[in-house]
Amino acid sequence: MIWRHTVIEVQQLTKRYGPFTAVDGVSFNVGKGEILGFLGPNGAGKTTTMRILTGYMPPTEGRARVAGFDLQDQPVEAKRRIGYLPETPPLYPDMTVREYLRFVARIKGVPAGEQASRVASVMQRAHVADMAHRHCGKLSKGYKQRVGLAQALIHNPDVLVLDEPTAGLDPKQIIETRDLIRSLGGDHTIVLSTHILPEVAQTCSRVVIINKGRVVAEDTPDNLTARLQGAASVYVELDTQGADAQPVLAAVGGVTVVTVAGQHGAFTGFEVQSEKGLDVRRAVAQAAVGAGFGLVELRPMRMSLEEIFLQLTTSDLPADALAAAPQTTEVAGA
Repeated sequence: MIWRHTVIEVQQLTKRYGPFTAVDGVSFNVGKGEILGFLGPNGAGKTTTMRILTGYMPPTEGRARVAGFDLQDQPVEAKRRIGYLPETPPLYPDMTVREYLRFVARIKGVPAGEQASRVASVMQRAHVADMAHRHCGKLSKGYKQRVGLAQALIHNPDVLVLDEPTAGLDPKQIIETRDLIRSLGGDHTIVLSTHILPEVAQTCSRVVIINKGRVVAEDTPDNLTARLQGAASVYVELDTQGADAQPVLAAVGGVTVVTVAGQHGAFTGFEVQSEKGLDVRRAVAQAAVGAGFGLVELRPMRMSLEEIFLQLTTSDLPADALAAAPQTTEVAGA
């Protein structure tokens, strides 16, 4: 997807602590209404980058702009356009939820005549209206997270920076929060930091992966899969009744590798790899059925986001080298 307007622009951000470089030349852009997943293992420089992006700390080198405002030259204007939910929500335990959100609305400059309606609106959106009169210190971890999200939304910012927004939530709350974040995309530009990789796959339109202070990959989850996997793969399950179907599949034009992926009873599963960019599903189905095998299942095989993440963050090779060297397993006789 092509985003018409860039809302977040990060250019060669570098942060050094003495001789240690925590962030090393990080650059990326985020378009209006986009939900960007920002991933990295512990110590990769992810949190430092997000703190620079929210104006919490200055970079050693490089620039960051939010909604056209430079975070160093125009920090107040830039921060007015950012809603930030840190991993630990900044709540005041002696305030009720409503009192706290009214307080946040005041300090974020929401007009006095709009504060009550804005508080009611964000409580509804974050599903905390039933806790309006509960003191923040007595809330569960899940409700604290949702109140933290409400305070990030209270001034209707252009940009939301969310650090582990579903930490501590139960499965039902996680689903509700994911739905909420998806619904906010379009109206808000969102940077979502998380270690829960399925959350990124289900919520984000694009992913930036950082490792050892540098960006090692930036693309959609599907495009990352295609780049790193190299060859296209499909899973085929056939009713073979004990017969050998592997030569039949290997003879299909464009097929490069056929691997037995599992067997139960009369059914045998195969992973069929083909030349990059070639869709062999129709030909594979025709060959299998033509040879008298029952076709039980046929589907594309994709690397999971976990596999992508591990491949990019546990190797010393740069991302381009990894993308150029896909891993395959040959089977004797295939």
